[in-house]
Amino acid sequence: MKIEAASLMLTGIRHAFFTRAGGISSGLYESLNGGVGSRDSPGNVTENRARMAAALGVEPQRLLTAYQSHSPNVVVAEAPWTTDNRPNADAIVTRMRSLAIGVTTADCGPILLADPRAGVIGATHAGWRGALTGVIEATVAAMERLGAAADQIRAAVGPMIRQSSYEVGAELFARFHAEDPASSRFFAPASRTGHTMFDLAGYIAARLKRAGVVQVEDLALCTYADPGRFFSYRRTTHRGEADYGRHINAIALAGELRMAA
Repeated sequence: MKIEAASLMLTGIRHAFFTRAGGISSGLYESLNGGVGSRDSPGNVTENRARMAAALGVEPQRLLTAYQSHSPNVVVAEAPWTTDNRPNADAIVTRMRSLAIGVTTADCGPILLADPRAGVIGATHAGWRGALTGVIEATVAAMERLGAAADQIRAAVGPMIRQSSYEVGAELFARFHAEDPASSRFFAPASRTGHTMFDLAGYIAARLKRAGVVQVEDLALCTYADPGRFFSYRRTTHRGEADYGRHINAIALAGELRMAA
């Protein structure tokens, strides 16, 4: 199983941006597909998620993801939920030990956050819609309500579609420009007239800064450009494939929290 882990430099916290390696799924979903919303065999997805839970040091039923809808909604996890009653949210926060919280992605930006002193963690799914409508700031605010401090939060930004692969139309540029004219710096000219290349990762970093998070690490990995390691919704669309796998990106509190030396 291949994990991309940022150097959050914290003990008592486990986190992982899982790649597509190390599971039992096949075909379009090869091999570590964690998407309960995919058309993969439910049994395969269950086993894949159990393997990821084990890597995070929690029981399978304690690896939690929500029903994501590109919203700014955040939920506080206090106990496990099931697939059938999972909340509609694009971010999860918690201060409960031995509870892994995660988000599923296949091009959107996964963000894992932790305030080690307060013992509060968060996981955010930030596509352009969620980032534009405030899911990052909402996550930080929810963590603060649990006792975290924004300037003590460390954030790790995982694999997502990068600017060199993310061509968008003029309407998206217009939406961002209407929200903040300074957002134009995240758009570069594309080869096609009327299109631009969007820097989602750069925009996420700016929104984290706006929320008061100053300690940010970006793995700088592109899901679209690396089919060997990552699933990609846009790549699947361009290839005309029927479906795609989903990555799990998760973080968990375990044991006594303290700063690493």
